Amino acid sequence: MPNYQGVWDLATQMQNSADWPVNEAIVEYLVIAGGGGGGGTASSTQGHGGGGAGGYLTASDQTWPGGTTFTITVGAGGGIDTNGSNSSISGTGITTITATGGGLGSNVRTSPGGDGGSGGGGSAGSAGAGVGGSGTVGQGNDGGDAHTDGNAGRGGGGGGASAAGGNATAVDAGNGGDGLSSSITGSAVTRAGGGGGGAGLQGTGSGGSGGGGDGGGGTSGTTPSTAGTANTGGGGGGGGNLNNGSSGGSGVVILRSTRQASSTTGSPTETTDGSFYIYTFTGSGTIVY
Repeated sequence: MPNYQGVWDLATQMQNSADWPVNEAIVEYLVIAGGGGGGGTASSTQGHGGGGAGGYLTASDQTWPGGTTFTITVGAGGGIDTNGSNSSISGTGITTITATGGGLGSNVRTSPGGDGGSGGGGSAGSAGAGVGGSGTVGQGNDGGDAHTDGNAGRGGGGGGASAAGGNATAVDAGNGGDGLSSSITGSAVTRAGGGGGGAGLQGTGSGGSGGGGDGGGGTSGTTPSTAGTANTGGGGGGGGNLNNGSSGGSGVVILRSTRQASSTTGSPTETTDGSFYIYTFTGSGTIVY
C-alpha cells in the first residue's frame, strides 16, 4: 500500500520550507459572527425573544497564496435589542468570507425576532405573540415563535448553528437552538448557540449549547437573563418579568494551516496540533503566510 502519510508529511515540510516554489498555504477556517442581543426591557407581563447565534461558516482544504495580507474582522455581540455584527476574512486571491451577525430577540409584543445568521426569537404579551426571525441559509437557523395566554407572554428562543430556536408554549419560553461542534483547534468545542426566551410569568428558556444565554423573568421575576458567551457567537437571553434582556457573545475567527504565518496583527493566539498551525482571532487583525 502506498505510504500516503509519508507523502503528506513531505509536502508539509516542503510548504514550511523557504524553497517551497508555490508559496501557498492549505487552510481550514471557522468564521463565527457576533450573536444577537436578547429582547429588552423588564415587563410584568411580556416575555421577550432570545437572540440568534452569529452566522457559522467553515471549510477546509482552501488554497491561499503566500505573501498576501488577509484581513480578519471579528464581529461584536449585539447589545439588548440589537443584531450582532458580521465577522469576515478578505484578501487578494480568495473570495471574501462573511458570517452574518445574529438576529436580535424581539422586544415588542407581537413583533417578530430579527433576521440574521440565526434568527432571533419572537416576543409576546397580553396583546399577542410574534414569530421568530429567519436564519441565513448555510449559516444558521430560524428563531422560535412566542406564545401568549392572554394574560402574559413567553418569548421564543433564538436560533442556533445546528437547530432552530424553540417555540414558546403555555408553560415555558422557548429554549435557544444548539450550536455546532468543531475540532479545528485539535479539541472539540461547541459554539454559536441561540439565546433562551424570557417569560412574563411562567418558566424561562435555556440557552442553546455553544454559548447561548438563558432567558430572564419567570413567575416571581427573580431569574435574570444572561449574556451569550464571548467568542462563541452565542445569542443573548431574552428579558421578562422584572428583568431586561442581555447582550450576545462576540464572534471568533480560527485558521488552521499547513504553513506558519510570517506575520500577524491583532494578537491572535498561535498554537499547534501535530504539524498544523492554528491562529485564533478574538479581535480584528491581519495574517500573512
